[in-house]
Amino acid sequence: MADFPNPEHDHDVCTDRVVRVAHAICRRRGVRLTSQRERVLDVLAQSHRPMGAYEILDTMADGGKRPAPITVYRALDFLVQQGLVHRIESRNAFVACMAGEAAHDTVVFLICRECGNVGEAIAEGVGAEIDRVATASGFAPDLTVVEIDGLCGHCAASQRRPSVQ
Repeated sequence: MADFPNPEHDHDVCTDRVVRVAHAICRRRGVRLTSQRERVLDVLAQSHRPMGAYEILDTMADGGKRPAPITVYRALDFLVQQGLVHRIESRNAFVACMAGEAAHDTVVFLICRECGNVGEAIAEGVGAEIDRVATASGFAPDLTVVEIDGLCGHCAASQRRPSVQ
């Protein structure tokens, strides 16, 4: 099941967990989570909305010197390769992986059209059916990602509330 955090929740809790899990994964795999990679991951984990590379750059600059775009693109490539960040194809943007070390055979992204937050869910049954169809066509999928647009529970609930006048 995908988790859409309460809009008022503390993003630092998410960020701390995501970065801590990333360090553990990288240590086990013998790869380096450099300070630049960690900073990109940190920026993404602070938001549950997909962010483009230039939005990440702007956030990293935070009024100071903006890093070179190539450093962010390289960090994103590494983070995606390690499964620590996901690319949302329909938005040409990225989100931090909130599933931690859960299997990533089939990831379903539930994208809220109102608040922009993304819920991440693992959907094994969906992946098996997609693999069956692909295999029957002679296709060998590496990764199955499904993106679904709609309303998260928080936004749907706020739309159902009568407006106070």
